[in-house]
Amino acid sequence: MLGPLGLDPDEERLYRCLVAGGGTLDELTARDPGPRTAELLAALVARGLAVAEPQGTYAAAPPAIALGALLRQQRDQLQAAELALLALAEEHRRTEAARGAGVVEVITDVDAVRHRFAQVQRAARHDVRSLVVPGLEVVPHKDNAAGDDGLRRGVRYRVIVDRASLAEPGLVQLAAASIAEGEEIRVIEKTPVKMIIADGQVAMLPLLSGRHTAAASVLVHASGLLDALIALFEELWEHAYPLWTDTAAELEPLDRRILTLLLAGLTDQAIAGQLDTSLRTVQRRIHALMLRAGAETRIQLGWHAARKGWA
Repeated sequence: MLGPLGLDPDEERLYRCLVAGGGTLDELTARDPGPRTAELLAALVARGLAVAEPQGTYAAAPPAIALGALLRQQRDQLQAAELALLALAEEHRRTEAARGAGVVEVITDVDAVRHRFAQVQRAARHDVRSLVVPGLEVVPHKDNAAGDDGLRRGVRYRVIVDRASLAEPGLVQLAAASIAEGEEIRVIEKTPVKMIIADGQVAMLPLLSGRHTAAASVLVHASGLLDALIALFEELWEHAYPLWTDTAAELEPLDRRILTLLLAGLTDQAIAGQLDTSLRTVQRRIHALMLRAGAETRIQLGWHAARKGWA
């Protein structure tokens, strides 16, 4: 457990003996027999993890202080390594751009694609933009642990979803959970391509035309091509429909979700399936929303919802 702080298993075992109660060298050797006890004690004392007392006994230094110092040292080293990595990455980008190489990187192996997909997200520091197509196979929504980690780190995620994706089992529940974590999701009639863009520095999208769910992918690094992909995303985002927000406080959560999915183009049956409720409940609540809005048609309900900020 303490290996990441630089303790080997023998040192950790002896330190735990000291924490449980110190003693002389002979006493500690009896409790933790081994030829290296004296050597290990000396090492722990040198690192400030153990204290040699005047009576010839040894005691553990307080873990919160001794191990806390090691933890802070490790964090400082990791932060320094991260800054060095960013500097190297920027130098590499400038070098490659100067010689006109490295703009596009091709990856065909499935495992390598999955690894790079996660790597792109874990390297993101500010924002991730994503276009989602129906029927994802290489990294399904529920398996995108790197995306969950990014949200927890405070990375802004903006996702545009193909309307047909909302009919996939469990997708709406996953979307609701992601929105609760801070992800922004919008819907359009059809996403043109599967794509992810991290920090405006790298994009990942399919290698083959028309094979949106295939593994073979390309990485596009900073270039005019990447600028075009970013512009495409922003144009689609501007015209996409927000899935739902919590701003419509006057509506119950279920009504807000029903209304949002209705306006996104799902059928009543599909809405019922996604929200794990009955068709009758969906239709009854839509009718109640129409009465509340004074709307005679669902088109009028949509107009009223947009004007009132219901969805």
